[in-house]
Amino acid sequence: MGRQREFDVDQALEAALGVFWRKGYEGTSYTDLTQATGVERPGLYSAFGNKEALFRRALERYYEVYLAFFPEAMLQPTSRQVVEHILRGVAELNTRYPDRRGCLGIQGVLAGSDDAEPIRQALIEARAEGETALRERFERAKAEGDLPESANCAALAAFIMAVTHGMAVQAKAGFSRETLEAVADQALSTWP
Repeated sequence: MGRQREFDVDQALEAALGVFWRKGYEGTSYTDLTQATGVERPGLYSAFGNKEALFRRALERYYEVYLAFFPEAMLQPTSRQVVEHILRGVAELNTRYPDRRGCLGIQGVLAGSDDAEPIRQALIEARAEGETALRERFERAKAEGDLPESANCAALAAFIMAVTHGMAVQAKAGFSRETLEAVADQALSTWP
């Protein structure tokens, strides 16, 4: 019979997520992870695997817990409300935690060596899935008459994703929530 785990896996995952969010994937060492979680290296390996596997689990949690506003936004009745829900959610999330500013996913895509290429690709794919979901929601809005016939749904989705990514970079650089809200207001003022 194996040894009983002596730590809370969810708490350890949340602590690891916090480190990755602050330092990025490549800036985080396994020593950082053991210090943050309070779990020794063998325990972390046993529960999560290597650093890449732990990051992937942390990223899943990030999408499920912290980016829950995105799937909620897709349920809004109009395309403008979808966009507003997303932009307000991004402004709030990216400034909610003083020690975790910006976006975990964007940080991982921007800085990456060849060793981290699998992580970078996973983040790029996740971003593309989000953009596809947004485009499909806008296509539905267009079919329902909520967007004009001339609306380019792919370009609108790419635009909103670009704005959210820019907001995340600004937040990481220390921009205030008020500034991000002003960016959201400006983007909304151009909505068709």
